Amino acid sequence: MKISWWQWLPFQPWRVVGAVEAADEIPDRLPRNAAALVGSEAFPKWIAFDCPCRTGHRIMLNTDPGRRPAWKCAGMSGGRLSIAPSVDYADGRRRCHYFVRDGKIQWAKDTIR
Repeated sequence: MKISWWQWLPFQPWRVVGAVEAADEIPDRLPRNAAALVGSEAFPKWIAFDCPCRTGHRIMLNTDPGRRPAWKCAGMSGGRLSIAPSVDYADGRRRCHYFVRDGKIQWAKDTIR
């Protein structure tokens, strides 16, 4: 996946910067506020991004409606990304619970960062 230079500019809304065929093709580094789509816009399988808490963990969400649980995404064709339902990550040390709506992160009150 080739990421254009302008995608690396700071202060952009959350958006999809590219698509790959398989999850192991996702680059190790993604631009800030950027997500990668696994599959195609017509048949998405996964969406992957680095957690907005900026502690270094990667989030991968299933977008295939044939598997559960599945998230729905809007704005995958270059617009502002929205993901439903919320993203809730916990690993024992932290809990990151947030909504991605219209390219912005809205943290839930129960978040421990």
